[in-house]
Amino acid sequence: MSWMAWTLPTALFFAGIAVLLAGMTLVELRWPCVERKGFLPITTTRGDRLFIGLLGGAYLHLLVIGVTDWSVWIASLLSLLWLCAVMRWG
Repeated sequence: MSWMAWTLPTALFFAGIAVLLAGMTLVELRWPCVERKGFLPITTTRGDRLFIGLLGGAYLHLLVIGVTDWSVWIASLLSLLWLCAVMRWG
């Protein structure tokens, strides 16, 4: 995979996503999910909320980096908080 020019932070990010997906699969097998409605305008399953949280977190991250001069770590923290909020109350 040397042709992709991986950096350590990029590899760790994608490894984290892979671990998150594997963990969600195991949780789903152990405790099947039922659809529920939170603050999102649709009924969602656990996997739906994960996808929406990751996608929203990516857009939030890009927005913070593009509009402010804050550190990338602040953008990452805000994205993580968004993901946690969607998973818990979405």
